[in-house]
Amino acid sequence: DPRIKRIYLNFKKKISSHITTGFCVAVSGGVDSMALSFLAKLYSIENDKKGYFFIVDHKLRKNSTIEANLVKKKLKSFKISSNILTIKKKKISTNTQSFARDNRYKLMIKQSLIKKIDMILTAHHSDDLIENFFIRLLRGSGLKGLISFSKIKSKVKSDDKVFILRPLIDIPKKDLVYISKNTFNFNVNDPSNLDDKFLRVKVRKLISNLEEGGLTFNKFKLSLNNLNKSNYALDYYVKKNINDNSNYLKLNKTVILKDDFLKQPDEIVFRS
Repeated sequence: DPRIKRIYLNFKKKISSHITTGFCVAVSGGVDSMALSFLAKLYSIENDKKGYFFIVDHKLRKNSTIEANLVKKKLKSFKISSNILTIKKKKISTNTQSFARDNRYKLMIKQSLIKKIDMILTAHHSDDLIENFFIRLLRGSGLKGLISFSKIKSKVKSDDKVFILRPLIDIPKKDLVYISKNTFNFNVNDPSNLDDKFLRVKVRKLISNLEEGGLTFNKFKLSLNNLNKSNYALDYYVKKNINDNSNYLKLNKTVILKDDFLKQPDEIVFRS
């Protein structure tokens, strides 16, 4: 299939420089992660890399365990071995989707360390990139927060030894739907994706309206690239401020700041 081949070659190019011994794949059962599973399995066969596929059962919905087992069975029919990771059910006092995301990463990182793998592949795509930008904008994020999700490789926490890799971040969801439909022809539907009580769903509808008004991914990416350039410029002056206006005394672990250190623009001082 020429369309799937084109997407796969893009995927392979994105991850080749990051994968050493192998990788883990986060599988939710949605069309995005089913497409990711297919592409990741192709890559593991072609490049003789070990791929570990993990399905997370959040226990937040009545049928979550049944759905996890259905996903496992479907993957197995394509000779993809997977494991189900279960989050212990508990009373949630915070945002439900944040709780699910945080615990999903926690379990995946733990398994990655056990398998001695430093890369977790996620199915985040270009639609997610736009959604997360607007969500962070609504929450008052600064420049660094607005662009952080656009990076193909990042960490959940700065001291993590495992990276999150987003090889589909430039791929639109419609392409992933196409892959999923023409390979597994199966996916799990999460009803929360249609529930207006969640901010992400509200933002998704907002973006849909903006698209009718002329917003395209290419226009959005252009703005994001400009923001990345601005962030790069700030980082340059942060490093310059640290190098020019501070001294680190290694012997007694002391930092001495010159007067000029605090005379820079607020954002430079804050980051420094």
